[in-house]
Amino acid sequence: MTAEKKPVPHETELSKPYWDAARQGVLKIQKCSNCGTVRHYPQLVCVECYSREYGWTETSGKSTLHSWTIAHHAFHAAFRDELPYILATVDLEEGPRALGRLVGIEAQDLKIGLPLRYSFVSDENGTPILTFHPAG
Repeated sequence: MTAEKKPVPHETELSKPYWDAARQGVLKIQKCSNCGTVRHYPQLVCVECYSREYGWTETSGKSTLHSWTIAHHAFHAAFRDELPYILATVDLEEGPRALGRLVGIEAQDLKIGLPLRYSFVSDENGTPILTFHPAG
């Protein structure tokens, strides 16, 4: 039996700046050039003013835990050996939410509003995975 490989994200022209920054360990998000609204994940059109003009801005790295789930079932065979793991929804200091793996904390210590920092960890494919851990 051959080992399953993790799926690889499909990098597009729109998402390329995100992935380029992620490979450098930096979380960048889009910022509307018209109204200043920041957004994550990359989108063609601003959700506030519908402008197609945007730039990229580096995040502060600060965030707080909004919600989480603990995965006990692998929805892809390549993740089976990593069970259980915590998936987090976080509120970035800049406003939007982001999703990522939460590490460095036990489930019983989780609480909404927990201060977090991000990092990127490369998987076996070299894909940078957005990961969050307790700040401090």
